[in-house]
Amino acid sequence: MMLFLKKYYISISIIGIIILYLFTRLYHILAVPIFTDEAIYLHWTQVAANDASWRFISLTDGKQPMYVWIAILFFKVIHDPLLAGRLVSVLSGFLSMVGIFFAGREIFKDTRVGLLSSLFYVLYPFSLVYDKLAIYDSMVAMFMIWSLYFTVLLIRHVRLDLGMILGMVIGGGMLTKTSADFSFILLPFSLLLFPWKKNFDRRRLFLFVVYAVVAVVIANVMYQVLRLSPYYYIIGLKNLTFIYSFQDWIHEPFAFFIGNMQGLGGWFLTYITIPFAVLAGASFFVDKKFFWEKSLLLIWFIFPFFSLAFFGKVIYPRFILFMTMSLLILGAYALFILQQKIRHIWVRIVLFLAFASMFLINDFFLLTNFASAQIPQADKSQLLTGWPAGGGVNQTVLFLRQQAKKGKVYVGTEGTFGLLPYALQIYMYKNPQVTIHGFWPIESTLPKKIRAASKKMPTYVVFYQSCPSCQGVGLAPATWPVTPVFQIKKLEPDTYYTLYKVNP
Repeated sequence: MMLFLKKYYISISIIGIIILYLFTRLYHILAVPIFTDEAIYLHWTQVAANDASWRFISLTDGKQPMYVWIAILFFKVIHDPLLAGRLVSVLSGFLSMVGIFFAGREIFKDTRVGLLSSLFYVLYPFSLVYDKLAIYDSMVAMFMIWSLYFTVLLIRHVRLDLGMILGMVIGGGMLTKTSADFSFILLPFSLLLFPWKKNFDRRRLFLFVVYAVVAVVIANVMYQVLRLSPYYYIIGLKNLTFIYSFQDWIHEPFAFFIGNMQGLGGWFLTYITIPFAVLAGASFFVDKKFFWEKSLLLIWFIFPFFSLAFFGKVIYPRFILFMTMSLLILGAYALFILQQKIRHIWVRIVLFLAFASMFLINDFFLLTNFASAQIPQADKSQLLTGWPAGGGVNQTVLFLRQQAKKGKVYVGTEGTFGLLPYALQIYMYKNPQVTIHGFWPIESTLPKKIRAASKKMPTYVVFYQSCPSCQGVGLAPATWPVTPVFQIKKLEPDTYYTLYKVNP
């Protein structure tokens, strides 16, 4: 048995990591309720899936469409829209796990480093959270990991086919989210791996530059497909919602740097954990090999991280997910070298647990009791405890389906964009018995459309956020003639999701 394990441990490890990934990502995949961004992206997907003329619908909000395009394929075969959307991220995470294996193996020339890198990816709480959500960021991380891999291949082997593949990978990332542009911005740093002193070859350097330009050209040609939409210009406007333009930044370059660094640094350490951050840093000291490879991996984190700190206007923890992928490889290499210096198998296991224990503890809570998991409050608020979280949506859908069996139903929602009405619309898309309309702003008097509907059919309204005339977050104005059907109290103080019936 021991001989079998020793002979096939690579294959066994690969199978084990794949099984662990599928379990952690699919287990309770719908436990976290739909939240605002998911509702928006799934609404776009549903519209695009049913009307080819709206395949660029995400551009109406300045978002690139790659996630929507892939999600359409899942919508065709999976009935539950939330499950379909989240499985897109599960697939993206799986490809990230594969990509980080190849990247770790190629960069440090050892399959075992690749295996440890992919294992850390599976256990990483940051990826565990976002590989189970129907949003863009897991897909962005996937494209960035594969961009890193093909960048290293290109600088080491200098082949046209590698440049072309790299260009297509970068292009895929650019069609997913603007932050993936870092994949070609960071391309010049790969010259750190070029043999400047040993066997320097000008022709080889020239060809690398040519092939790198080919990659950038291919990526940008792919990106130009977005110009087919009249809404292409909105991407630039939307970017300025989240980052400062250079003209604005140059006047006060450090105005928001300290605040951004405090937020980003706190989110980073919460997810990566201090023990693993120490392990990644230790990669430069455990041995003297691969110094420039380690430096490149560190730059792939530091450059985008500080760029966001300097230019970020509106930031969220998920913005740094793709940046931390290279640190997983650094940590894997450091642990691999440390374990190579230890002969006793049990000491190796203890060493692994010492650096991965906080990952494992957090993973346990993420899988069994999400509210108790140690993740940034900004994420917990959006996903579970605050008004953007969709606790109550499932109950509303079930209630409306039951009511629709008796006849036509009218539903008014607080808001015209976001969690509502989209979360209800994606489930009621083909139900002719249910009419859903969003309303904003909310006034102290009942909208005429709702009042008119209440005289013809059972009419309901849903509140989940604050408004000037509301009694509180998720509460209707006191002047509205409504009666609560059910109310869900969120974990944040004085925050509710309430379904009301309108009194005719």
